[in-house]
Amino acid sequence: MPSALAIAAHPDDIEFLYAGTMLLLAQRGWDLHYMNLADGSRGSTTLNQSECAATRLEEAKQAAALLGATFYPPICPDMEVTYNDANLQKVVAVVRQCKPSIVLVHSPVDYMEDHETACRLGVSAAFCHGMPNYPSDPPTEVFMDPVTVYHAQPVGCRQPTGELVTPHFYVNTSDVMEQKTAALACHASQKQWLDESQGMDSYLETMRDLSRMIGRMSGRFEHAEGWRRREHWGFCGPDDDPLREALEGLTAEGLPRS
Repeated sequence: MPSALAIAAHPDDIEFLYAGTMLLLAQRGWDLHYMNLADGSRGSTTLNQSECAATRLEEAKQAAALLGATFYPPICPDMEVTYNDANLQKVVAVVRQCKPSIVLVHSPVDYMEDHETACRLGVSAAFCHGMPNYPSDPPTEVFMDPVTVYHAQPVGCRQPTGELVTPHFYVNTSDVMEQKTAALACHASQKQWLDESQGMDSYLETMRDLSRMIGRMSGRFEHAEGWRRREHWGFCGPDDDPLREALEGLTAEGLPRS
């Protein structure tokens, strides 16, 4: 079956930004894969770093199971998602194991650098998947099929300097919001942290508010996720658009790519 890989920075990012689209892909027979690069270990005011990492690892595994996705462990602590060869080789290995037609990543410009650097690592790993002379950790056989990369909306749908980001297309997630919310609720340790650090009050309602905002932007859907397809050079064919094709009948047009 076709495969899609979600790469995000922290535990709960996939549930906030990608999970509705992933659930819809699963309904249409896609094999799902799930990777957070950071372990979430610095996202607490009550747990020490090792306790927080262990707690968030189990929460992420539960969320991935609810989404029906294969789970891949994180590679570094929060705020250590750095663009270097050691980290890239680990992400390349996961891409080669999954053999995805679709890779879902963060927006290239977002409110924090862990998101932006996770995006860079995911994009580079997708680019390197067919390079026999680029090593991976662990060593994993290359594959030569095309990989199409899609960028999620930034948090709040705005760049850090306030400019609105409009997706190329919208995915109607209204029918899977209950499952998406249940997956996010697995990350129960984040409620206090997000309340105190970012004033989110209820992280579940914050996610619903964001999905409603994107739905309003679509002009058609109550809840939606937005996606921008990365240019094809080095990744896939110029007209490849497997995410939109896989979810035919569930999308609405946004800002044209050209």
